[in-house]
Amino acid sequence: MRKLDFSALLPYADALVEGLIFTVVLTLVSTLAGIAVGTVGAWARTSGPRWAGGLVAAYVEVIRNTPFIVQLFFIFFGLPAAGVKLSEASAAFLAMTINLGAYSTEIIRAGIDATPKGHWEAGLSLAMSRFEVFRHVVLAPAFKKVWPALSSQIIIVMLGSSVVSQISAEDLTYAANFIQSRNFRAFEVYFLVTALYLALSIAMRAALAALGAKLFPKV
Repeated sequence: MRKLDFSALLPYADALVEGLIFTVVLTLVSTLAGIAVGTVGAWARTSGPRWAGGLVAAYVEVIRNTPFIVQLFFIFFGLPAAGVKLSEASAAFLAMTINLGAYSTEIIRAGIDATPKGHWEAGLSLAMSRFEVFRHVVLAPAFKKVWPALSSQIIIVMLGSSVVSQISAEDLTYAANFIQSRNFRAFEVYFLVTALYLALSIAMRAALAALGAKLFPKV
């Protein structure tokens, strides 16, 4: 049995740090974009024109019923056939945004559907448009209701980002694969990366909980 030697990873510390930073930045940017897509999608499903709601419903069904890695491969390998060529980082960002956008659409829609009809009626009675009622009256309470579920989905997307290494996007998993191919210390490398993903998940969950408490204080 070979002796464990974590010191063999030290020469590759920069690669691990860069992979961790890439994963964090990719998650943050795609989270902001994905929630924006989800908010627009939820509006289309609940208050938009029927054709828009139908398109969003189709988009949600396609994304929720296909593997994330297939979506990623379609964007990176498939779109160039249609004349759209993206870098590894851009394809990873787009795939994660589209994926989170579909799931957050349904999560936010659930929060909107749970909003009492009286809120809508009160806003409309003040001569506000349905979009204005959605934006100023309904959206904040809806987010408050679904923030825990939305936070969990963000964590899931962050963990799922590990597959972007399959298109050579230089995330944390890509760094682990690179190091293992150089020093053949598979146990040490993947043990450390597992610990880093665990720490990142815990830190993100705490940060999202703190953000939720600040944005939606209990009264």
